Amino acid sequence: MKFKLGALVALSVVMASAAQAQQPNLNLIVGFAPGGSADSIARIVGARMQEKSGRNVVVENRPGAGANIATKAVIQAAPDGNMLLVTTAALPINETLYRNKGFAGTVLKPIAVVATTPEVFAIGKNDTSKDLAEFVAKQPGREVIFATAGIGTGSHIAGEYFFKFILKANPKHVPFRGGPDATNALLGGHVPMVVSSLSGFAAQVANGDIRGLAIASEQRNAVVKNVPTFTEAGYPGFTSLSWVGFFAPPGTPDAIITAYNKQIDDIVREPAITEKLRAIGFDPMYGDVKNSEAFMTKEYSEWKKRVEAIDIKVD
Repeated sequence: MKFKLGALVALSVVMASAAQAQQPNLNLIVGFAPGGSADSIARIVGARMQEKSGRNVVVENRPGAGANIATKAVIQAAPDGNMLLVTTAALPINETLYRNKGFAGTVLKPIAVVATTPEVFAIGKNDTSKDLAEFVAKQPGREVIFATAGIGTGSHIAGEYFFKFILKANPKHVPFRGGPDATNALLGGHVPMVVSSLSGFAAQVANGDIRGLAIASEQRNAVVKNVPTFTEAGYPGFTSLSWVGFFAPPGTPDAIITAYNKQIDDIVREPAITEKLRAIGFDPMYGDVKNSEAFMTKEYSEWKKRVEAIDIKVD
């Protein structure tokens, strides 16, 4: 009996392995280098997708051209559910920012936007400005020098738009290769302010190495609860979020989109996954396909307005 039971167990393992091998991989294409927020969340969610489905999930990084290389690859992929894009607010930003990218990101089908993180405007810990208004007032000619990771990022556009069109100041943008470089420049006293998503420097703001003057979310964040919202700082209604979402090629059947949305939404609601997302500075976001579609419609509109207002273009 023991031999028969052992043989049955072995047979079931072989059969399960064979069934898994017959399924094509699910490829999650990330338009950014390993270690960034999109990559981290793709791996967190992808690992649970594999555990729950038994299907191999492969995260593939295709960085370059502001994530346009990865976006184009998924747009051109077969609409069979075997390749999905994991991307950020770069998707709606690039729709207006790039003159000649050769495709429309709007053809992608939203599956689920799974996590958001707000922009934070931060200064050095030795700066005595009591709030954002005082910091700007102290700048000669109201020229506000602020650093971000790169040009045309959500942080850059949010900072430029806020200072120029809401605060009526004179922004001077200093781009760095990456978020850590910009933060290190602030820590070293080389720039007076950094604008970054909370996920980029949550630890430094939380422990007081740098001072957050305002956070661009509707409510305060539990990780940096001493940082006021822009509304509390005297600038009502200004919000700006970075986020990570999953998208499918155009033409993907609604049944596949709905199935993936249910699977991913269930995963993001798991307490262990929620904890992992919050540990890297993100808040989980839930909802069905219609919620994701509505969110993206608003994102395309808002980023178009801001990119056009600050009048920047990339070839």
